[in-house]
Amino acid sequence: METANQTVTEYPWTGQTLAPLCTARCCGLLNRTLAVMFMVSLAFAIVVGNVVTLTVFMQIRHSRTPQGYLKVSLAIADMMVGVWVVPFSVYTEISLMVTSTPPTWYQGISTASLEGGSGPWQPCMLIGPVFAGCTFVSISTIFLMTVERCVAILRPLHKDALVTRHRTLFLILLSWAGSFLLAMAPLMLSNSFTLEYNECSRMCNYAPLLIGNQLPPDANILLLFPAFDFSLLGGTLAVNILSFTSIRRYTRKRKLLSEGSLGTDAGAGGCPHRPSFSDIKAAKTIGILTFAFTASFSPIAVFVLGNVVGYTWCNFSFFAFWILTGNSCCNVIIYSVRDHRFRKGLTLLFQRDRSQPHSEKS
Repeated sequence: METANQTVTEYPWTGQTLAPLCTARCCGLLNRTLAVMFMVSLAFAIVVGNVVTLTVFMQIRHSRTPQGYLKVSLAIADMMVGVWVVPFSVYTEISLMVTSTPPTWYQGISTASLEGGSGPWQPCMLIGPVFAGCTFVSISTIFLMTVERCVAILRPLHKDALVTRHRTLFLILLSWAGSFLLAMAPLMLSNSFTLEYNECSRMCNYAPLLIGNQLPPDANILLLFPAFDFSLLGGTLAVNILSFTSIRRYTRKRKLLSEGSLGTDAGAGGCPHRPSFSDIKAAKTIGILTFAFTASFSPIAVFVLGNVVGYTWCNFSFFAFWILTGNSCCNVIIYSVRDHRFRKGLTLLFQRDRSQPHSEKS
């Protein structure tokens, strides 16, 4: 297939040409219909779930804290995926099913760029960085949430002095700016990349511009993405281990005190600054958020490693990218199960909606 999408499966670390593997079985009418139904359902779940999350956090007074601000930032990043990224994939898939020819921007971007033409405007130039930037925002926000809970557990008396609202808001703005700058880095640092709609992953992905079937010399710029992801996930894991080690040590001392194995003086001196129960539970909740994001990001890591050794997994790329996208609707489920304040706010929200029609009737 001599189209622009031939470059989509070309990765800067493979060293070989990987042609698209979109066959009638994976790109037929039935497959596209099922994919569109899945995308529409996922977009609805992401938008509704995160709108509910934002509404609950806005009406809970206890959420006006550094931790609450971080949760709002995470919900906004997830909602942007459901508002921008997924609907564009739905629109593209429906266009490919309805029309006999692809959209004008679907093909020819790489070819036009190589031949010196401008070509049509590529919507993926907007959608691709939005998806990458929101993913980086999610990773960095989870890292900040982990650090905030670690401070609350290790230094509970100094938490309010170290973690202030102004510092948290500054770090949130910094994470958004840095994440979207990183998402645009291949386009800003090099002229050897474009963003195209990948017919395998059915998303907008970065693709190097091939010159005579040769990769550009600066193709390794794309390695910034996995390096950033793995660095922050590794740091988050290390901070979580530190927090849970402290929680386990505190729990063991409290158990020994209840059994009378430690004296009162020894127990008080051994744990002078005890973390609150809410801090411990919040740390465990953030640990679950970290695990969920890591699990959803792992298929992407496997996909990248597979391309490094020369494997091409067209069908697997769809599952890898969309499992990561599906993580955007997981947080509201985790909050509903783990956070009693969120459940209380959710109950009050629906009770208020039910009480309004009754008040109008009366």
